[in-house]
Amino acid sequence: MRSIGTGRALFAIACASIAILSLSYGDFVPKGQPFPAWLPGREAWIYGSAILLLALSGGLCFSRTTLPSLLTLGVYQLVWTAVCALPIFSMPRDVGTWYGFCEALTPLLSAWILYGRAVRVAQALFGLTCIFYGWSHFFYADYTAGMVPAWLPAHLGLAYFTGIAHIAAGIGLTLGVLPRLAATLEAIMMSLFGLMVWVPSFFMHPRPAWATSTPNQWSELVVSLTLATCAWLAAMSLRDRRWGFSSPA
Repeated sequence: MRSIGTGRALFAIACASIAILSLSYGDFVPKGQPFPAWLPGREAWIYGSAILLLALSGGLCFSRTTLPSLLTLGVYQLVWTAVCALPIFSMPRDVGTWYGFCEALTPLLSAWILYGRAVRVAQALFGLTCIFYGWSHFFYADYTAGMVPAWLPAHLGLAYFTGIAHIAAGIGLTLGVLPRLAATLEAIMMSLFGLMVWVPSFFMHPRPAWATSTPNQWSELVVSLTLATCAWLAAMSLRDRRWGFSSPA
């Protein structure tokens, strides 16, 4: 179906963007991802995984290679999610470690949704990550408010409002309450975050403090749109559900 093809294309673009960025800057995306100290050859892992990711994203574009590419991507993302979960055991109360874990989990859920098995579980797990993203807006309220475009009013209020919106969408997806509407609004909000916050940051002089370096800007932009891709995939997977409280079509 057209929606399945569109979703696969979005995921392929997201994976290819991560791979190209890794190859360009010689680092993992997002920047600052943990890498086990006991593994040798960090640079080899960076370039090797980027080349693999780029090849698999190309494999998603052809019907004969879609399934093996998707399964391999799933395994790749599962390993990366496990790696990002390791710091949680030593710092379970650190929000940053949980944030990195959620960012790694979301692409895995994208592959899961495209695979088309137990999709409801993947939707619910994505909902839980949205709840965490919303909660982080309250934990990092001042930082989030600083990223709100200058031409918008009430920066701190918008930080809280978008946090509540993330949480509401996450609850809707997790509990199955207006899930299609929740996923669609979450996808729009995540997409706007990348387009309204990170894209303009490249043209700001001086560069805002939260943008830090140019590689970080590209990393955050790509990650934001990758997270949005999962939301769009969740919305597409709910295309048979009505927008309101009526029973499914």
